[in-house]
Amino acid sequence: MTLEAASLELGGWARWHSADLPLRVGVSSCLLGEEVRFDGGHARDRFVTDTLGQWFEFVPVCPEMEIGMGTPRPTVRLQEGHGIRLVAPSTGEDFTERMLTFAEAKIAELSRLDLDGYILKKSSPSCGMERIRVYRDNMPSRRNESGLFASRLLERWSTLPVEEDGRLNDSLLRENFIERVFSRNRWRGLVRRGLSRPRLVLFHTAHKLLLRAHNEAAYRRLGQLVGSAGTIPDRQLFATYEAEFQTALQTMATPQKHSNVLYHALGYLKRALDPIEKREILTAIEDYRKRLLPLVVPLTLLRYNIRRHSVEYLAGQLYFDPHPKELMLRNHA
Repeated sequence: MTLEAASLELGGWARWHSADLPLRVGVSSCLLGEEVRFDGGHARDRFVTDTLGQWFEFVPVCPEMEIGMGTPRPTVRLQEGHGIRLVAPSTGEDFTERMLTFAEAKIAELSRLDLDGYILKKSSPSCGMERIRVYRDNMPSRRNESGLFASRLLERWSTLPVEEDGRLNDSLLRENFIERVFSRNRWRGLVRRGLSRPRLVLFHTAHKLLLRAHNEAAYRRLGQLVGSAGTIPDRQLFATYEAEFQTALQTMATPQKHSNVLYHALGYLKRALDPIEKREILTAIEDYRKRLLPLVVPLTLLRYNIRRHSVEYLAGQLYFDPHPKELMLRNHA
């Protein structure tokens, strides 16, 4: 396939969604309102169900129910022993081996579904992502572990976008997670259509500014990798690119990084704008950098002028629309 033919086929890169694959996300079942908690209740998260549910196709998982613990059930916790153990303190029953065996099988099953992300339940000794208490002799000794199932998920699937419900209350963490989910979905769409060097070039080109907002060094490495096409086997090229791409987006985009990208984009318009228009955008970028304005303000000004002056390169950059505007992820200062 020629680059021109691939460009026509993938002309939708300027839009946020690949359109042909559902956004499939694993989730702790209790967050969807399923009554699977130890007390027979749930922990429904309205942001997950009512907001993300408009876009995501959820794959619910409750490790404790799926290893046969039932509900209601005795509480379990992480304890020091021969390694970290998952134990019910009221009965002394040890669920460690059952949970680890389940985790390996379940993660393999989920990998065949090729998820775009995963949302875990905070504070859970099985599903918590971080800061889970570990006990020694009935006293908490530290609080720096992941839940037993979550630790295996994070270890076995290191490039999968993973967050927990509590951390999604942080606007920057929320945006980073959702941006990674949509980016992974676009990659899956590309794989489904069939990877080729021309398509990889187009994919990388459309994500350039987005990558720079996260990790400048990784952006440069990926550019060198794409430029090496033809000197290494295609299979190696595509696998290396995917891993590096997913890892690059794990680095948080900051106001300073976004500002650098916005200034870079403005450079493409410097000859088209009059001094007053340019000053207006520069002021908006600086006010955003100082956290006086949300990111959406300078982005809107730039988007308007990109359309007005038909700047083709910038019009094709997913940085300006990496996810649906209805999620309002860039509307916070």
